[in-house]
Amino acid sequence: MILPLKGRSILFAFLSILFLPAFASAQILNGQVFDKTDNATGLTGASLVWAGTTSGTLADANGGFSLPFSTQTNKLVVSFIGYKADTLTVKPNEIFLRIYLEPNTNLEEVEVVARKDRFDATSPVNAQLITNRDLEKSACCNLAESFETNASVEVSTTDAVSGAKQIQMLGLDGAYTLLTTDNVPTLQGLATPFRLNYLSGTYIDNIDIIKGTGSVLNGYESISGQVNVKLKDPEKAEQIYLNLYGNDLGKWDANANVAVPLSEKLSTVLMLHTNHLHQRVDRNKDGFMDQPLNSQYNVYNKWKYINKRFTGEIGLNALREDRLGGQTDYEKGAGAESGIYGTESRTERLSGYSKLALTAKNKPYESLGLILSGSLHEFDSQYGFRRYDGEQQSGLARLIFQSAIGTTAHTYKTGLSFSHDNYREFFEDTLLKRQENVPGVFAEYTYNNSHNLTVVAGARTDFHNLYGTVFTPRLHLKYDYTPNTIFRISGGKGFRVANPIAENSGALVSSRKFVFTEELQPERAWNMGGSFTQYFSLGGKHGTFITDYYYTTFQNQVVADMYSVPGAVIFSNLEGRSFSNSFQAEVQYELAKGLDLKAAYKFFDVKSSYNGNLLDRPMNPKNRFFVNAGYATAFDKWRFDATVQWFGQRSLPTVVTHDGDPEPRRTAEPFSVLNSQVTRSFKHWDIYVGGENLLNFKQKDPIMGAEAPFGHTFDASMVWGPVVGRVIYAGLRYKLK
Repeated sequence: MILPLKGRSILFAFLSILFLPAFASAQILNGQVFDKTDNATGLTGASLVWAGTTSGTLADANGGFSLPFSTQTNKLVVSFIGYKADTLTVKPNEIFLRIYLEPNTNLEEVEVVARKDRFDATSPVNAQLITNRDLEKSACCNLAESFETNASVEVSTTDAVSGAKQIQMLGLDGAYTLLTTDNVPTLQGLATPFRLNYLSGTYIDNIDIIKGTGSVLNGYESISGQVNVKLKDPEKAEQIYLNLYGNDLGKWDANANVAVPLSEKLSTVLMLHTNHLHQRVDRNKDGFMDQPLNSQYNVYNKWKYINKRFTGEIGLNALREDRLGGQTDYEKGAGAESGIYGTESRTERLSGYSKLALTAKNKPYESLGLILSGSLHEFDSQYGFRRYDGEQQSGLARLIFQSAIGTTAHTYKTGLSFSHDNYREFFEDTLLKRQENVPGVFAEYTYNNSHNLTVVAGARTDFHNLYGTVFTPRLHLKYDYTPNTIFRISGGKGFRVANPIAENSGALVSSRKFVFTEELQPERAWNMGGSFTQYFSLGGKHGTFITDYYYTTFQNQVVADMYSVPGAVIFSNLEGRSFSNSFQAEVQYELAKGLDLKAAYKFFDVKSSYNGNLLDRPMNPKNRFFVNAGYATAFDKWRFDATVQWFGQRSLPTVVTHDGDPEPRRTAEPFSVLNSQVTRSFKHWDIYVGGENLLNFKQKDPIMGAEAPFGHTFDASMVWGPVVGRVIYAGLRYKLK
């Protein structure tokens, strides 16, 4: 195939950016700093300074460092709190050092609680961290509730009956965000409607949020960003962790984690979770349960083995969940024949992964890794007269080799991948089948001058058995104008095959007909943008200001049109334009000792073409404000947290009136939500009490046609605000480290 002139120009420009830094030379000393008593533990933040100068650096999260050679001395002073300092003589031809510091046994044991920047200053991508401390600021019973104190990701309810939720990033639905656990893609495809409920908050150590296209190592699907959930590490997790939670709706959760070091090299953690709601609640008196009844049993087991050169990790997960919603009189198994509207679903899921890594002898920057994962996801569900069942079998294999070119200022990763997905969906009277087999090859190059410039350029080529060759280029650049002033830009392409029924499950809880006008093609989009980060001090207190802008434009998109024909959802390929403009400005500042403040403003302009008309994507407010305040007393004995979110007007889809005519174009009113929590800590115990939606705002008539759920006006998918109203909860945690 011969590329047209424009295509060759773009390719040449991309390759120039990709390989140009490789021709630069830098006299850089690289290495890692380790604890001498544990060769596998890197010393984060270890200081390295050329003797008699002010030239130096700090070790990164793995103890790694890059430092320009000094023209004044060859003596390198290495130090770290709690360890004996060491002075090394560096030879001119040395390019990599493994440095071992000996613990200072004369120091008394001191527990240090450090602040951790939520915005990663070292990452070449726009990354934000939700820490374990952040997770404990809210009820956080599952992944859906883990984002309540974060401005970058929002969680919305898809309908007023089933309890399904989805995340939203850059103004786009969660299907365009790659979800990974421990950097392994998970909970995709048919798991989309309820996937945020399948990860307990007590399983999570922290969450990385990456805006824009991510690394090509993780595949081609990320379009708006990536959410990587890092689960509890068997080596570092609490020996015993217990959490009990209950709220005034009658919902309760029970969680237990047990970590066991079986030897110096082998450790495991077993994590158990169950949640139940068996009380029928109808606070708005519309005859429907405000929350579905549900029971979930969930178990996760991780194993980790580590020695000097080899690391192995295995994770296994199993869950079963039952849900029942609809009218308050609906009973399990009654069906629509009873004349009472109800929804039922049962999900069973098995998944597992393994990660193996081998480091080269005397070359700690060179390694070979193998990642394997697989899952079986099955569900049976009923929405009134509608039947929707599905099964998905998935497998992924990824082989990654990483090394350096000359010095670790120039590193690269390359490898092979293979993914398999086998889908079977039974929708109403139609059987839908699809099998995807996708081998691929990828490469990613990183240039880091250890001073102020990082460039990450990557590309992958995949060979899809249904849709041919898929080429995915991506580029990230970070420039430190000063250590406290950072600019980032990124751009890249994304590709994904939509699952339109699962990704629009909210419309199942309505009288709308699902209409497919043509054979749907894969979605393809470009995402481009950047961010500006400024770390500052004001009045002796530290703060961070970050603003970012991203533009996403679709070459093709599966459009779910709820505008053109009242009473129907029309699925078609994009004809016209579809794009998203996303702007966010956020400030984090320590107002006083123990008092932290976060405030953000977000603007989204998201439009798609519907039947030849470029219109706002429905249910998407253009303007949003977010404020979070947290206060902690000395030694964290008391913690107070509050979050306020304001949502502006949003366009709503067309609906059918009782007369059978389409209702004129509608918008939803602005509203605010206030969540708050108080925590009292003891030596091993935490007791917490909190409230969600404390302002008690409730959407009026969230279910249209609730009085006649089998009629042509019934629609429970028009949810744009809270349905339940105020919820009060309480719980306790026990930790034994």
